[in-house]
Amino acid sequence: MGALKVFILAGEPSGDALGGALMAGLNREAPDVTYDGIGGPLMQAQGLTSRFDMSELTVMGIAEVLPKYRHLKRRIAETAQAVIDTRPDVLITIDSPDFSLRVAKLVKARSDIRTVHYVAPTVWAWRPGRAKKMAKVIDQVLALFPFEPPYMEAEGMECDFVGHPAATVPRATAAEKAAFRAYHGLEAADPLVLVLPGSRRGEITRMSPVFGQALGRLAQTRPALKMVLPAAGSVVDLVHNEVVKWPVAPLVLDPTGNDQDAALTEKRIAFAAADVALATSGTVSLELAAAGTPMVSAYDLHWLSRAIISRMVTTDTGSLINHVTDTRVVPEVVGKDFNVENVVSAMEGLLAGAEDQRAAMELTMDRLGRGGKDPGLRAARAVLGRLG
Repeated sequence: MGALKVFILAGEPSGDALGGALMAGLNREAPDVTYDGIGGPLMQAQGLTSRFDMSELTVMGIAEVLPKYRHLKRRIAETAQAVIDTRPDVLITIDSPDFSLRVAKLVKARSDIRTVHYVAPTVWAWRPGRAKKMAKVIDQVLALFPFEPPYMEAEGMECDFVGHPAATVPRATAAEKAAFRAYHGLEAADPLVLVLPGSRRGEITRMSPVFGQALGRLAQTRPALKMVLPAAGSVVDLVHNEVVKWPVAPLVLDPTGNDQDAALTEKRIAFAAADVALATSGTVSLELAAAGTPMVSAYDLHWLSRAIISRMVTTDTGSLINHVTDTRVVPEVVGKDFNVENVVSAMEGLLAGAEDQRAAMELTMDRLGRGGKDPGLRAARAVLGRLG
């Protein structure tokens, strides 16, 4: 094989992180690799020139997608055409299945280009029929969780467990945590809540009012309580606009003006420096597990998305910690139960003690590959091994 041509695409920040690590692995293992596709700053740092801004694809939920449907459909068609025209050795799609798998479907209909999808669909949680449908357009799946390959292989796809990047995140030291608190004027004894209202604009708008009111109620009975909110650069303006409406003022970590590494380091230390977290449900729960910070997981969707998706769910928990450990130690406040009273109650319980959750987080990290090879390198080797 000569120079390896890779068309790679991601549609949101978590996918950009996975793509950047995978590309770093490919750059190490296949020095003549060239890239085309769509991605964010982490993928661009590894050699990708994105065809358009990845943020165009960062939408979530049925009702949220509908207003942008025509534009997304146009982007799907033009991306698939670009893949067909450039004839890469492999098309790698990362998460964002509503975009990724539609592109792969159009590509497969008109070519024999090999397709790899990074992040297995959560068929163990909802819509189990997705694996069978996906097998028509995807040749290989890169799985984040060790229990996923059998689900994919049963439908005829090749599947490799490559580990989860959260398991490789270095833990903040006691000195780093103390320095973080001192720098921001936080007393060592002050209980500190990490607040994570989401990374998508729609999520933040939906979750923020309840988060703010719940934290205000907690602060009434705990005057020493402090809050820190690490904001993603793409939504920091919205975060500032939302928190000014809260009855309490969190410390907002604004990455604007910081270089990327410094911002990520401060975020990692903030995760570990906090005593507990109130988090919008998602992969951020694994970042919290890596930091050893117990959480209450909360989520809500637009009412229409909620009504439709609730009929497709096949599990009683959306927490990845609960799934990986087969426990229910992470309290969840979701859907119609997502309100101020329930969030306050769950947070009170967490502040009273969470040793069982800490033990489950340790087990989660072990099962996701802590101490093993870098997932990006494992993913790159899985792609190249199957190509070979």
